[in-house]
Amino acid sequence: MRWTAAIDELERGLLQRDVAARALLLAALAGEHVLLLGPPGTAKSELARRLQRLLPGAHYFERLLTRFSVPEELFGPLSLKALEDDRYERLTAGYLPSAEVAFLDEVFKANSAILNTLLGLLHERCFDNGSQRVDVPLVCLVGASNEVPQDESLHAFYDRFLLRVPVMPVDDAHFAALLQAARPEGEAHPDARLSSASLAALREQAAEVSLGEAVIALLETARERARNTQQTVSDRRWRQTAALLQVQAASRDANEVSAWDAWVLPFVLAGDPQQVPGWTDWFLQTVAQATPLAIDGLERAAQAFEQQLDIERRAPADAQDDSAGKLALARAIAGPTSESELVRITSERAHRRYGALHIRARVAQVAEVQARVQAVQSGVHATADLVLAQAVAHGWLPPSWRERIVAVHTQRCAHVDALAVQLADLHGGFAALPRLEEDQSEFVPTPVSWQD
Repeated sequence: MRWTAAIDELERGLLQRDVAARALLLAALAGEHVLLLGPPGTAKSELARRLQRLLPGAHYFERLLTRFSVPEELFGPLSLKALEDDRYERLTAGYLPSAEVAFLDEVFKANSAILNTLLGLLHERCFDNGSQRVDVPLVCLVGASNEVPQDESLHAFYDRFLLRVPVMPVDDAHFAALLQAARPEGEAHPDARLSSASLAALREQAAEVSLGEAVIALLETARERARNTQQTVSDRRWRQTAALLQVQAASRDANEVSAWDAWVLPFVLAGDPQQVPGWTDWFLQTVAQATPLAIDGLERAAQAFEQQLDIERRAPADAQDDSAGKLALARAIAGPTSESELVRITSERAHRRYGALHIRARVAQVAEVQARVQAVQSGVHATADLVLAQAVAHGWLPPSWRERIVAVHTQRCAHVDALAVQLADLHGGFAALPRLEEDQSEFVPTPVSWQD
């Protein structure tokens, strides 16, 4: 994928930031904005600075907002020369209206005067400077916050961020690597840079990408899930989501959006970080087919056959057969610490023997279940091969998600393989039951029953 170098540059030296880095780059390619939700010290501002380094000559703006922040801090001071001419204009050079990439920390703590101006700047890419409305070169604004705003007056501004990505501290498994990680320095690799011409060409190409019936059906399923879980998604957000998927497909030089492009949906549709895991599971189950195997009935069958085989192996000889007494005599002759050939032979004869019809019936019953398990086994392995090939081929899929998908499908294959081995052992066990020396039995056993 031609954007791999840019992804690598954003992730370089950072641990467990593959999702945030990919979401940030995808937002920049699509001209959308990103909100990073998480505690301080989780590389939120570092990601924004790295994005700026990918854009040659791009201006970067960064501010920490508080309730005492004033518009001048973001949009520039008033022009004294303009005031002399009775014009209310700001000197925007070096401030947010002149930036291609911006990072606003604690973005929801700003006052209404700032937020109202930001609304137009984010959505319409324009800034009212006095009596003039001027276009701004903003490619992507990265907002950061510790939490989702609870004030309803902030919901409109919160909705302007198409991608809202939780960013948490590095977990215990990666703590040692965190302590030893080197801080990367220097400019971005030339292959990772994003020119204005390449961004414009990509967005033009994305307009020609088809959503496809399969992805439209997937989005309809997502909309139904949002409705059933009482999560509100506006019509504008759905349209932006479709455009984002088209940009992602175009970045892969695809003519049609893939279901795998929908990995980004949890960060678009979830209204709260607590809802992201549910949407992630939905994607993994729906697209990656990463679900537990539903083979309880077949496992109950194997368990029932195992119990029946144990019963038949332990069943004593018929009452008229004196083999049990002979076994006791043989053990007395051999002594307490010796297991002689006489004891072994006599022990075998002390247990019940079965006719050919009985054994064939049991083997046939196990073989029937084996055939069903083999069909499941074939399907599980075929699904795993297909899904893992698609996951590896999709350059945008976060590696941490790919690892999770691999783990689930590996476990599914191991689960059904173990059941197949268990049934093969049962098949052999019934086939090896002691046989009558003079087989005149016409007895066919009652089939082993289980709940399927």
